[in-house]
Amino acid sequence: MRRKSALNNGTAGVSKVMPSSEAPTSNAEDVARRSAVAEEQEFLDLATARRDRLVDHLQAELSSDALDALERARLRMLRQQYEELRRAQEGLVFGRLDGLDGTVRHVGRVGLRNDDEDSEPLLLDWRAPAARPFYTATAVDPQGQARRRHIRTTGPAVVGVDDEPLDGTMTTELVGEGALLAALDQRRTGRMSTAISTLQREQDDIIRAEATGPLIVQGGPGTGKTVVALHRVAYLLFTRPKMADQAVLVLGPSPRFLQYIAQVLPALGETAVVSATCDTLLPEIRVGRDESRLLAEIKGRALWQPALENYVTSLLPRPRELKLRWEGEFYAITAATVAQALASVQGRPYHRARQAFAEQLHHILAEAVVEQREALMNEMEEGFEDILARVDRSMQHDHHLGGGSTGSDVDGLLSEEEIEDLRYRIAENATIARFVEAWWPTLDAETLLCDLLTDCTLLARFAPQLSTEEITAVSAEPSLWASSDIPLLDALADLLGEVEAPQPQGEFVADHARRQRGWVYGHVVIDEAQELSEMQWQMVLRRCPSRSITAVGDIDQAEAAHRHTSWAQAVQAAFGERWAAAELTICYRTPREVMDLTEPVLRQAGSHNAPPRAVRSSGIAPWVLTITPAELAGAAAQAVRQLQERWHGGTVGVIAPADRIAELLAVLSDVSVLTAAQSKGLEWDAALLIDPQGIAAEPRGWNGLYVALTRCTQELGQLVLT
Repeated sequence: MRRKSALNNGTAGVSKVMPSSEAPTSNAEDVARRSAVAEEQEFLDLATARRDRLVDHLQAELSSDALDALERARLRMLRQQYEELRRAQEGLVFGRLDGLDGTVRHVGRVGLRNDDEDSEPLLLDWRAPAARPFYTATAVDPQGQARRRHIRTTGPAVVGVDDEPLDGTMTTELVGEGALLAALDQRRTGRMSTAISTLQREQDDIIRAEATGPLIVQGGPGTGKTVVALHRVAYLLFTRPKMADQAVLVLGPSPRFLQYIAQVLPALGETAVVSATCDTLLPEIRVGRDESRLLAEIKGRALWQPALENYVTSLLPRPRELKLRWEGEFYAITAATVAQALASVQGRPYHRARQAFAEQLHHILAEAVVEQREALMNEMEEGFEDILARVDRSMQHDHHLGGGSTGSDVDGLLSEEEIEDLRYRIAENATIARFVEAWWPTLDAETLLCDLLTDCTLLARFAPQLSTEEITAVSAEPSLWASSDIPLLDALADLLGEVEAPQPQGEFVADHARRQRGWVYGHVVIDEAQELSEMQWQMVLRRCPSRSITAVGDIDQAEAAHRHTSWAQAVQAAFGERWAAAELTICYRTPREVMDLTEPVLRQAGSHNAPPRAVRSSGIAPWVLTITPAELAGAAAQAVRQLQERWHGGTVGVIAPADRIAELLAVLSDVSVLTAAQSKGLEWDAALLIDPQGIAAEPRGWNGLYVALTRCTQELGQLVLT
């Protein structure tokens, strides 16, 4: 709603309302604060009432008798609007922009129109272009704004405001610093929440970036990579509604991580989203075993894509003469004709090529039957020319006498309708189908991959880049599928193909997409993208050939078996040089006291990057307790109890080397106990790091230690073993 600004009334002195933990304010400041809160409470009440009316109206329309008459697209739109408004009860309004021209616009989770359709919106959707200055305006570049206000609410009540003059009287590198720091100081709940009210400029730039190709976002710990990725999904679905018809795929590193972020997009009103890990992208296929890092690295290499392509090509039938039986007669299809038909279906997946070839074969056989019948009729005509001539003269005589014969000449040739019927009967004939199946058999991806991976001769033939030792290691693996087998199975399934089916659209598009391996998504978001192997990147490309992809991660946190140490190396096989880069440089989550510990760890990891710059301090210095291995269980239990008492209402996490997990789980039953790799993407109020030297000694252990150090928002403790 465009209203006159209140910059010159009693709230003018509220340049920043301090969080309750800061020093008491003066009486004048307190009066100004209460006035500002009351003003925003009045608007929140107005917006809430409008939202409630819209929800009631949509609910009535969706439940009316006219529901069946609504177009499917309109029905989907109404349900989406209803769900979006229904979920927007908490944090409906969180911002306000006071323009230099005296107008006022409020910003919220959803857009609300006024009763008057032609007027300005009552509430701007945070994704709308007009709301962007809320995230990007600065004192240097005010973008037509005089002031930005962050509004903090709890349920239906306004509990505080934070004002930022944009006239240069107050400068800060953070947007809504008070609101941001208040949010960061809140207790962690074990589940990620939305951050639309506290997004920063460098985050907003990435969220609103064009989705015309792969965008790789580098961001260190606590820079908000996941927040950016998820809010980018919400932004793209808002600005490109047709993208919802194809759904968006969100790939995370683990089921635990997906559970952590599960409520973010629904809270933003988005449902056309499929969440998965690379291991769960194939319906009905489950990882059944762990594998060595050596084998994971070998099977993650890009060489497997051409190897599998050549493998499937070798299974295609070769041109030869085919003899088919139809109604007691044999018909020979020449090798040249077969070769021509095979050439016409090249480039298609194996089973689709077979289907197309079979259709051609049905036509070829039908033509052969027709030609043979015509040839037989010609032979009959040559033997009975005299008889036919006499018959012809007789028919002409009858005509001259006015005989009643009006039919066409009976020549024995098949009509077009009869030929079409012949083709249909050939296509439906079980004997012909069995012949095609025997010559061009149906193949199974799992069986094929098992045959390849257990046969040293086949591996040497189709993957000659592998050494003899590597081939031996691969062929000796158990039959259960490991994580690195999933991309190979996916590649084979794609090369084999299935009969094309139209992609259903509508309100349940995510359910359809989740069940279909070959679904093509409108956009793919990848979190912790530095962990993907080259073959996993190929999985992503198959699901989004348009390359509308956003990948976020930290190359310095990579712990996967591949050898990539830069984004250029990681995505070269998939994208070549055709990708864009962006960077998040500010750490919001991890306190400065902890981030100060990370630079030496990064150097040990071989990184040339600087750690992100922390903008907040918890005031709690990291602490270290040195113990013996025999004291570990008792010391860990005591430390966890103390942390839980200090951070009551929040969360505590324990990170340890893989070989210490079982021992710790035996004594720590009410807290998360994870390896460094398992903790990636998660956060707790306090983290207890056990045996950091043991973590550093693991494969890519310094990268893992970098992850482990940066999981807390307030306090870090370490138990060092002697």
